[in-house]
Amino acid sequence: MVILAIQDNNYSMKLLLICFFSIIGFSSLRAQTYFPPLTGNTWSTTDPATLGWCQDSIDMMYDWLENSDSKAFIVLKDGKIVLEKYFGTFTADSFYVWNSAGKTLTAYAVGIAQHEGFLDIDDATSDYLGSGWTSLTLAQENAITVKHQLTMTTGLDDGVADIHCTDPACLIYKADPGTRWAYHNGPYTLLDTVIESATGMTLNAWVNQKISSKIGLTGLYIQIGYNNVFASRARGMARFGLLLSQDGYWNGTAVLPDITYLNEMRNSSQTLNNSYGYLTWLNGKSSFMIPQTQFVFPGSLCPNAPADMYAAEGKNGQIINVVPSEGLVLVRMGSTMGNSLVGTQYNDTIWQYMNRLGCVAGLENQSLEAIRLSPNPTNELIRISELQGEEKIELKNQLGQSVPFQQLGNEISLRNLQSGVYFLTIRKENHAKTFRVIRN
Repeated sequence: MVILAIQDNNYSMKLLLICFFSIIGFSSLRAQTYFPPLTGNTWSTTDPATLGWCQDSIDMMYDWLENSDSKAFIVLKDGKIVLEKYFGTFTADSFYVWNSAGKTLTAYAVGIAQHEGFLDIDDATSDYLGSGWTSLTLAQENAITVKHQLTMTTGLDDGVADIHCTDPACLIYKADPGTRWAYHNGPYTLLDTVIESATGMTLNAWVNQKISSKIGLTGLYIQIGYNNVFASRARGMARFGLLLSQDGYWNGTAVLPDITYLNEMRNSSQTLNNSYGYLTWLNGKSSFMIPQTQFVFPGSLCPNAPADMYAAEGKNGQIINVVPSEGLVLVRMGSTMGNSLVGTQYNDTIWQYMNRLGCVAGLENQSLEAIRLSPNPTNELIRISELQGEEKIELKNQLGQSVPFQQLGNEISLRNLQSGVYFLTIRKENHAKTFRVIRN
């Protein structure tokens, strides 16, 4: 608080000025966002103990991350590194693919192209790709816009043999644009060509000039089959996550100073999948959809994560989480997590561990920490690893009602249950661990 000696007989004015400067004084105590230098390996850190995080609990999370084939894990608080861990032969200098987490980077690049007047997301995609980029009639094709590509609502059939294919023969009419949400890589990948056609620059040149060079991100889109996949170090993912949290600026430098586009990007972009913005996953919504199904699941995408979290997610658990309310950015790189195109379930499990980082959490029964479920989502059976036979298992629906199930050793049968979200609780002694289970 700033104390003023005011020679004034007007007490009200004196009080007003004191309160005003008090606010200024208190606001100066708020944490300021740290930005690492654009070059070099310097990055300031914060001791996790200052956040009340216990080393035993951190180590428990690291063990789980390592056992689930993680390569790198980073947590930033107000821009500073709180946690940073690499596994196996992977190091801070190792490069790895973002997979579909790179979609959010592409959405950011599209936003810059629109802000600079090179394109309009309400334009027909054909304005940039020309006619005949699909197998549709001319009228059907002209109805698809860049915004439909950003929101996964092109109406093109994702049931084709190869959802990554960008050839016209693979891009087939399924529904009118804007009437069906489907996670379809082919139409997304063609945004790269939209950017190149609109700006006259290659995708890598555009992203490097407009984003990477301004935030110190060393990375590159590489072509794997039909896909253009971004690759960088884990800290590169953290840099982009920090940019996402900053409303278009990096340490005062404008990168995408278009708050309207950014707000659209990180909020529901359509009413079909409330948990999807512009190539960005959103938490805290009333329902969500996931790739390769048309089922709308009630509830939040990651119930254990903060409601205001939004994320870039890719196959095998490439994850960038941004939590504005807590000043957190979380990054995970890894592999061998099955065939899921995004790691939503895995991401939610990360947050179960994050929520137990307080020192009291270190007392939790460690035998339950090794338990994992797969596959999840599932059509019928779920396998429970590391089950010792002493545990009690309970399954509830979203209303909290217990539902019957059949247990066959370490497998749980859901074949008689309707599609939806369930909660599987495993108890041992006085401890319990709950998993969210999705029945397709």
